[in-house]
Amino acid sequence: MGLEAYTDGACLGNPGPGGWAWAVPGGAFASGAEPRTTNQRMEIKAALEAVRAIPGPLEVVSDSTYVVNCFRDRWWEGWMARGWMNKAKQPVKNRDLWEPLIEAVRADPKRVSFRWVKGHSDDPMNDLVDRLAVEAARTQHGRAGEEAPGDLGPADNPRGDPGAGVPEGFRLVVSGHRPPELGGYDANPVSDRVKAKLAALLAAEQQLHPDVVVLTGLGLGAEQLAAEAALAAGVPYVAVLPYPDPDTLWPSASRRHFAELLAGAQDQIVLQRNAPATRQLAGGALRRRDAWLSRNGHEAVVVWDRDDPVIHRQVRALQDAMGEEQVMIIEPGPAD
Repeated sequence: MGLEAYTDGACLGNPGPGGWAWAVPGGAFASGAEPRTTNQRMEIKAALEAVRAIPGPLEVVSDSTYVVNCFRDRWWEGWMARGWMNKAKQPVKNRDLWEPLIEAVRADPKRVSFRWVKGHSDDPMNDLVDRLAVEAARTQHGRAGEEAPGDLGPADNPRGDPGAGVPEGFRLVVSGHRPPELGGYDANPVSDRVKAKLAALLAAEQQLHPDVVVLTGLGLGAEQLAAEAALAAGVPYVAVLPYPDPDTLWPSASRRHFAELLAGAQDQIVLQRNAPATRQLAGGALRRRDAWLSRNGHEAVVVWDRDDPVIHRQVRALQDAMGEEQVMIIEPGPAD
């Protein structure tokens, strides 16, 4: 049957000081640290260290879809066939860690398998490696032993920002262009095409993940089209607002539509209690909301013409947090 090794990575900031850990139920464990890294690098590093350290048949158990899906969906085959380029024809990030892990798995395809476990779900081994990884990130010191230590610190914060609960289910973030790039503020052929593409994608996602839930900021443009597409596809959505009443300065018709979509949401999350007093503070609140979505989503869909630099930065932030293969692009196309 072989052994199970639970793995996890942690990062205090993204990038920032990080830690990784692996542990065998009832057996050995190890952790380590790096001074400046990312969450995704630490997740890969944890799996790599476990595969290197443990001989014989091994099942790596991780709460990282980035790690597990690479092998479940065989992303690495496409990367290698394209010369270590992803589907967007960009260099695969974290190749220096992926390559040795993939080589180790390919060396004996029957030796190593991967299984996903939901994080922060009261699994004692997932909790153990989570605490070990966080400890290593905070102290910048790793440790190892033959049985689980009893002097563990706190776990990672599973709720993202203070007071903001993370919805259950497979969380799909949708973001992208505002109305000027989507044919205007009223219904039009461009926005209709985007909404139809989103609805079809959500229906497909629901086949793969019956518990899929859309996370949307309900901003004008792609974020509202996401809610409309979710309603059309019968997929629940959660409104993630940077602060109360972000529609205050919108025209009355836009405010009515916002209220309708908010009422149709399964839930709403408001990340700060008070509305910002200045435009600059509002911008900061929006950036914090985007960071929250990046941390707490499993996959993302971005409506992007592949040209706008602001949306490009959003795409890169989502890829850094989730992995390149977890971020899908919908191009709006030209106006008819």
